[in-house]
Amino acid sequence: MKDVNGVALAVFIFFFVAVTVMGFMAARWRRAENANNLDEWGLGGRSFGTWITWFLLGGDLYTAYTFVAVPAAIYAAGASGFFAVPYTILVYPLIFLFLPKLWSVSHKHGYVTTSDFVRGRFGSKGLSLAVAVTGILATMPYIALQLVGIQAVLDVMGVGGGENTNWFIKDLPLLIAFGVLAAYTYSSGLRAPALIAFVKDTLIYIVIVVAIIYIPIKLGGFDDIFAKAGHWFSEPNPKTGAPRGALASGEKAQWAYATLAIGSALALFMYPHSITATLSSRSREVIRRNTTILPLYSLMLGLLALLGFMAIAAGVDVKGNNQLAIPQLFEDMFPDWFTGVAFAAIGIGALVPAAIMSIAAANLFTRNIYKDFIRPNATPEEETKVSKLVSLLVKVGALIFVLGMDKTVAINFQLLGGVWILQTFPALVGGLFTRWFHRWALLGGWAVGMIYGTWKAYDTPPPGSAQKHFGSSAEIPGIGEIGYIGFTAFVLNVVVVVVLTFVLRALKAPDGIDETSPADYQADSGDPGVKTELPPATAGAPGGH
Repeated sequence: MKDVNGVALAVFIFFFVAVTVMGFMAARWRRAENANNLDEWGLGGRSFGTWITWFLLGGDLYTAYTFVAVPAAIYAAGASGFFAVPYTILVYPLIFLFLPKLWSVSHKHGYVTTSDFVRGRFGSKGLSLAVAVTGILATMPYIALQLVGIQAVLDVMGVGGGENTNWFIKDLPLLIAFGVLAAYTYSSGLRAPALIAFVKDTLIYIVIVVAIIYIPIKLGGFDDIFAKAGHWFSEPNPKTGAPRGALASGEKAQWAYATLAIGSALALFMYPHSITATLSSRSREVIRRNTTILPLYSLMLGLLALLGFMAIAAGVDVKGNNQLAIPQLFEDMFPDWFTGVAFAAIGIGALVPAAIMSIAAANLFTRNIYKDFIRPNATPEEETKVSKLVSLLVKVGALIFVLGMDKTVAINFQLLGGVWILQTFPALVGGLFTRWFHRWALLGGWAVGMIYGTWKAYDTPPPGSAQKHFGSSAEIPGIGEIGYIGFTAFVLNVVVVVVLTFVLRALKAPDGIDETSPADYQADSGDPGVKTELPPATAGAPGGH
């Protein structure tokens, strides 16, 4: 059993208790008189301004798993792990084009989820159901990996005992963290992660700035760090006999790198939690402004990625689990008190996105499965009650996933989630710009993309791993180069959609009813008919201007 780092644990608990209190207090923050509807519980009253939205989106997109896994990928393989930096740069010009449109039409018609929009745009409950199920499937392992991030920090701190410890005692700290997360999410809805995101992002920025200055000084500077990393990557991997990695990607890795970056950029804002955070903002202008200032997080991510090289230079012992590289680096390099701050940043960085993800998945179930197919006459109060209960069930499922499965399997399933969610792009983004695509063609393209992506990922082992299934890259048909499976599935999806649309249009297949109009996609807060929440009962509370 590893000795517990008492000082780091005390600091970690201090911040954890602080954000827990904030989570429960958030129920009263900017609360409207009538809170029994999904606009209030699930979207924070659709009232967040620029800075609240910025912190919320940053806390939502740049998760604990991001801060653990990106440098861990670089620690394990080198330059290929940097794909996360260009993809987070590519994504912002992309969302500048379509997110304001989605915000406008959603506020005009009271849409809470992407499936709401798809159903209204194409008049198809079947297509809406496909998008909802895909969103829930892709989100579940993503929530699980936030709990994996917390577990990695607890393991490094020595909390919970060793492998031979009773399973309940070993996992008790994680169970406590889960219980707290579930309780304040149930109580406060989206307001809880919105308020906590301020603390999370502030801590992350402090830790990264200190780490990028302090650790290189202790390791002899970046020249020594890169020299040691280059030597490490040139040595053979004991499992494969090939070099461990490279400081710069070779020619054979270029297609894989490019398609992974582009595919990930296209997929990021298809995730339900990304859209939930977006629809909580008060106006189109808030979204447009956020697309210009969110790249600050990409700068931070680029600096964070360098920690993977520092972990190599510092010779950290990851005990066969690369996900421990950065927590272990922090414990080895920092004073105990600042190690606690760093661990708190990672732990809270798991709570914020896990809360938003569970809310988003619950909203999808409530609006697009429960109300559409089970209880069409459900009242707003009933919707809110169901969504709260489902948010608990989603987190329980994620917890079982973490406790019962190998962590590498969880990571592989998250990669599969990216393959899946990308297949909703034609229906969602395509629908924002044109209604030419036929609803049945979109459903057919989605099915082809899902089947191909799942089959190909299952049939592909991750490189350099003992696992036999759920790798992310395979040979691109017709090109012969290795590329991201999700991107290949997406291209097949689009081809099927276009071909089937031509066929169905020629056959004059019945089209669904479009309940939107062109003006809806430019509507803004204050325009006639735009669904806008009333000001909160506590009008003097901070508004996030």
